[in-house]
Amino acid sequence: MIKSICRFIYFRLLGWSIQVTLPEVDKCVICVAPHTSNWDLFIGKLFYTAIGRNTCFMMKKEWFFFPLGLFFRAIGGIPVDRRRNTSLVDQMAEEFGRRSRFHLAITPEATRKANAEWKKGFYYIALQAKVPIQLFAFDYHTRTIYATKAITPTGDVERELNEIKHYYHGFRGKHPKNFAY
Repeated sequence: MIKSICRFIYFRLLGWSIQVTLPEVDKCVICVAPHTSNWDLFIGKLFYTAIGRNTCFMMKKEWFFFPLGLFFRAIGGIPVDRRRNTSLVDQMAEEFGRRSRFHLAITPEATRKANAEWKKGFYYIALQAKVPIQLFAFDYHTRTIYATKAITPTGDVERELNEIKHYYHGFRGKHPKNFAY
C-alpha cells in the first residue's frame, strides 16, 4: 500500500520519472548527488519507496527533535552527532555487519551549498563494509532520478572518487548554482 501511494505521488502528482538499471542488492552505500535542496530527501524517499526498496540515511541530530524526530526515524533516519569523537565510518560499517539488508544513502557534498570538496566517508564506509557504492543522481531539469552506475571500492580513493564525481557531470539539482563536483 505504501509503495502504491509513493508511486502515485512520485510519478503522477509530481511527474518524475526514473532511469534505473542497477539491480537491487542486499547491501550498498547509495551516493546521492546533486544535493542542493531539502526537497531532495523527500523526492528521494518517494522514489526509493516507489520502486519497492528501503533505505536509511544519516542526518544531523539537531533535526531529530520532537515530533520531527519520530518522523525521520520512521522513514529511516539515523541521527548523527558530528561533534562526538566516534568514527561514523566504523559505526556504519558495524551496522552493515549487523544487518542482512541495509541500504545507506549519503550525500557526499554534506551540504546544500556548492562544495567541490566532497566528504569521503561514504567511500570509506563502503570500503570497510565491503559493499558496492551505487550512484543515484537527481536531475530536476528532466525530473528524473538516474541510477545507472555502481563502483566496488578497491582503496584507490582519489581515482575512484574522480570517477564518481565524473558520473554526476551534467545532472542538475533543484538549485544548479549550489552544485560543485
